[in-house]
Amino acid sequence: MGFSTDAIHVGQEPDPATGAIIVPIYQTSTFVQEELGKHKGYEYARTSNPTRAALERNLGRLEGGEFGLAFASGMAAINAVMTLFKPGDHIVAGHNLYGGTFRLFERLLKDTGLSFSYADTTDLATTERAFQPTTRLLYMETPTNPVMEITDIAQAAALAHRSNALLAVDNTFMSPYFQRPLALGADIVLHSTTKYLNGHSDGVGGAVIVKDAGLAERLKFIQNAAGAVLGPMDSWLVLRGVKTLAVRMRQHNENGLAVAKFLSEHPKVKKVHYPGLVSHPQHELAKKQMTGFGGMLSFETGSLENAKKVLKSVRLCSLAESLGGVETLISHPATMTHASVPPEQRQRLGITDGLVRISVGIEDVEDLIADLEQALERI
Repeated sequence: MGFSTDAIHVGQEPDPATGAIIVPIYQTSTFVQEELGKHKGYEYARTSNPTRAALERNLGRLEGGEFGLAFASGMAAINAVMTLFKPGDHIVAGHNLYGGTFRLFERLLKDTGLSFSYADTTDLATTERAFQPTTRLLYMETPTNPVMEITDIAQAAALAHRSNALLAVDNTFMSPYFQRPLALGADIVLHSTTKYLNGHSDGVGGAVIVKDAGLAERLKFIQNAAGAVLGPMDSWLVLRGVKTLAVRMRQHNENGLAVAKFLSEHPKVKKVHYPGLVSHPQHELAKKQMTGFGGMLSFETGSLENAKKVLKSVRLCSLAESLGGVETLISHPATMTHASVPPEQRQRLGITDGLVRISVGIEDVEDLIADLEQALERI
């Protein structure tokens, strides 16, 4: 079946009890057993819930994996993956991660005995030098947040596997509609379902998708034992959102490219980070491993003062954290999403005080451009 057909139907078959075309919200904490040791596949909602199970089946199919697991947030999903490793294990991570991921690694997981090295994964020779005998995982985002750097997933997977390590890829920015890391050799794919998979800014969640049954079994144990599971209502909201993922992503892509081109030609914009532009240093790689470029971009205004003027002046774009909703969100990474990253490190990564990030929504693109144009006039 095609992607859109799978998005609408896998895990979302009509309810056998009533014929309801939409998966019910099983808002229950427990399930009555017919007799001791005999039940209908469900015992306790932390362990499994029919609404969550439907979502997990759906996401597993869309990412091309056999097994999906849904968590209470994207950070809970990342933490579950890290629980696979033991004290003394070493992780190589991309040098440009979401600020919350960096905070989890540096301020929490280091205390558990894990060690981390950070490398520019766009340069795999440099990345390989960061590997140690105890390296068990290469963890990366592609594109990165917020400067949209692209890593060759297939080559990164080959590098990790040569060192007997796993490759985990955060695919939140692209969604499985535009990029499928498992097909390129990755072992683990992560999502903040809060973003494009949900698509409507009304739920928080996370997901992990894998192909290997043994890895899935370990993650399922962690999911149940730690208990950071996605609730039935939020599972239902993501199921609702996934049905329109294909059409939404096509519009995000169309609008994102139009906004990026407008900004790249504006005299008050110093630089635009968007893989769909020919000027992007990894544009050809993006075309090779992605089927679209998405709706995420960032641009340089030149100073904190200029960024503040733009952010204060927009009317249609909403100043808010998060991304991937149908509405356009605009943010300031240095003081919002990446505030936990040390200032000197932000500067090295290009996350300057003048950088503005946009999650381009699916509004009429002419209205978005007009809003950005009047805001840039304030500089």
